[in-house]
Amino acid sequence: MKKITLGVAIIALLFSVITFFYTQERSKLVYVDVNKLLEGYKRTKVVRAEFEKKAKVLRANVYSLVTDWQKELKLYEKERANYSKKELNLKQELLGNKQQQINNYQQAIQKQIQEEDKKATQTVVNDINDYVTEFGKQKGYKMIFGASGGGNIMYADKSADLTDIVLEKLNAEFEGK
Repeated sequence: MKKITLGVAIIALLFSVITFFYTQERSKLVYVDVNKLLEGYKRTKVVRAEFEKKAKVLRANVYSLVTDWQKELKLYEKERANYSKKELNLKQELLGNKQQQINNYQQAIQKQIQEEDKKATQTVVNDINDYVTEFGKQKGYKMIFGASGGGNIMYADKSADLTDIVLEKLNAEFEGK
């Protein structure tokens, strides 16, 4: 009777060890290359194109104002010999004020462009993060690391790289929207 109990205990122990190692294999550590996902995700290209279109219009507005101011400055320099001292001072003050306004506008536009770029990038990053979260849940991964070339993952076996699989499914989901 003791031999049967001991045998059952050994079988149970072996079963526990095998189950432990099987579940460890199932929950292996995996990663995705974040930069590759950002570059390969089709929505990134769409969002980037929309951003570039907006930025081009904003830069064109600034360029137009600068060009107009430069024309006024050249005209002033050409005709300043014809102005009285009072007219010269007034014209210089007007040109100086206009230049300052253009500089302020240019800085505001540059800040707006940076904010729009950040917002556009964050939209894409949120998409990717949401998808990777759902992908990990569906596939039963306990953790998916994000490698970005910044040293957070120094080495990983290629078999742990899910980037291509995630990118393919992410693009398929985007195109299906």
